Parts: sequence; C-alpha cells; structure tokens
Amino acid sequence: MTTYKGINGFAVQSVASDPSPLDEGQVWYNNATYAFKLAGFNAAAWASGGNVNNAVARMGTAGTQTAALKAGGSPTAAPAVVSEKYDGTAWTTSGSLNTQRYGISGAGTQTAAIFFGGQQPPGTTSPTQTESYNGSSWTNLGTLTTGRIDPGGAGLQTAAIMFTGQLQPGPYSNATELFNGTTWSNPPATLSTARSQLGSAGTQTAALAIGGGNPTGIANTEVYNGTSWTAGGNLNTARRANAGFGTQTAAVSAGGYLDGPAASTAATELYNGTTWTNNPTGLATARNGLGGAGTQAAGLAISGNNGTFITSVEEWNGAAVATKTITTS
Repeated sequence: MTTYKGINGFAVQSVASDPSPLDEGQVWYNNATYAFKLAGFNAAAWASGGNVNNAVARMGTAGTQTAALKAGGSPTAAPAVVSEKYDGTAWTTSGSLNTQRYGISGAGTQTAAIFFGGQQPPGTTSPTQTESYNGSSWTNLGTLTTGRIDPGGAGLQTAAIMFTGQLQPGPYSNATELFNGTTWSNPPATLSTARSQLGSAGTQTAALAIGGGNPTGIANTEVYNGTSWTAGGNLNTARRANAGFGTQTAAVSAGGYLDGPAASTAATELYNGTTWTNNPTGLATARNGLGGAGTQAAGLAISGNNGTFITSVEEWNGAAVATKTITTS
C-alpha cells in the first residue's frame, strides 16, 4: 500500500503548534488539537466587513484593514464632517472635520492622519485647508498651494503627497504637492495626464496614480519616484471614482464608474509594479466613489455609491497559503 512516507520520503511530523512560515502542500499532525493539518492555497477574495454608520461617497481614507479611518464625503446636500474609525469589526464615530467637504483625499494612519482637498457646497469653493487627526480630534494645519477636488493622495502625516484633482472652477490638474508635516510645496513634477477621481497608493517618494477621469474614465497608471512621474501599466478597464490601496509595486484598484455602460463596477484589478491583472472575484456590491485602505494582502473597500449611498464595507484578503484542517468530508 502506498504511504505518505513512501511518496515523500518522510513521515508526517507531530508538532505541538502549527508551523510558521507555511509551505504550500505541507502536512503535519497537531498533537495539541489532535488534528491533521495542511498548508493550502487561498485565492484572493472579498468578504463582508462591518457597516459604516454614515454612508457617503468621495470621502478621505487612511489606515489599514483592521485600523482604518474615514472622514468627509457626499451627499452634497450635507457633506460629512464626522469621522469614523474601524477596528476590524465595527465602525465608531470619533471627531469631526473643521471644514465640511467632499471629494477629499487622505494619507497616514488611523491615529496620525492628514486629510486635504475637496469641495464645499454649493460646489463653488475648494478649501485649501489641511487637517490632521490624532486619533480623536482634527486640527487645522498648513494650506495647499492650490485647492482642488478629488485629488490623489498617499504617504504619512509628516510626509504626504497630493496629485492631480480638478480646480474649481477650472480645468483638471496634473500638478503635484508635497507636505513635510508643516507646509505644502509645489515640485516641478507633473503627470502626463490631468485627471481627478482617481485611485492612489504608495508613499510620498513611491506613489501610484490609478485611473481617474477627465472627464470620462482613464486607464493609464503613472508612477512617482520622488522626483518625476513616468508611465506605468494600464488598467484593463478604464474607470473613474475607483479606490486604490497598497504600494507602488503591489496595489489594488477596486470598483469605480464605467462611462461606456454608464454604471458602477465591482471589478478588482491587481498591480505587480508592471502590469494589472483582473481578479476573478470582484466586489459583492458594485460601487463608485468608494474609499480604500490597507495593502494588497489585506485591504478595505469602504461605502460609496451606486445610485444610493452604501453602508456596506468589504474586506480584501489577498492570495495566501493558509492552515486547513484535514477532515473526512
């Protein structure tokens, strides 16, 4: 009779705790839980997270899958000022922005964030005021060189980058601004394509501008190296009002608005620093104007709009090798 040892040349190990790191296909017996276990592959997929208290679109976001922050956003009749924090299970309100706005961007962590840009009703004012968050309250900081709506943003509270957006009133922007913790400055670096309502990811010196609109959806990605912007790989599907999160070489673009069929999309694409790949599983709920936070391994798609404002949040879990218990079923 063929045995595991006969096939692999060694017997199944008996251990008191599951091994780490895991190798796909690895088998062992956990003598503490009396179970045979296997290191199996889990495909990347979305799962349900905790609902937000205030459903909005075009909000600012920051943080990680288990420690996220959102603030601002539309509906435009009463743009949100209240911020909410996520602990991986539920959202709680915590502090309010000093200036109401939607089309806002953010950077940093849940307890050390910076939010900037946006628009105030009735749609004629773009505040230049920057606000920082300390985990409980918001404080006004230095002003942007130029106020703009729906810019991209990335980085930390003390080292942030803002790029593109739309001037109000005025054209789409391809400019970049850098924040040093106190003031904003305009470097000469500009993107090749002016746009707004784009996804963004990365850091101040390694940022990613993903899709967006001018005014219809854009597919191209641009990459910032701390000095200049260059072309990256194109999205498989042009879109605007999409979320982005992760790093410059491991990013996710989720949801957005497709102008051709005039509809929100659930599509998810993954970036490896060169090319975008469609993930077989999309969001459970198609949406645009959603917020994004986290990494390519563990992220969030937050609220948004698809004709109605959405309270649901979805958690992204990237492909990984995980422990599975072997059963007879």
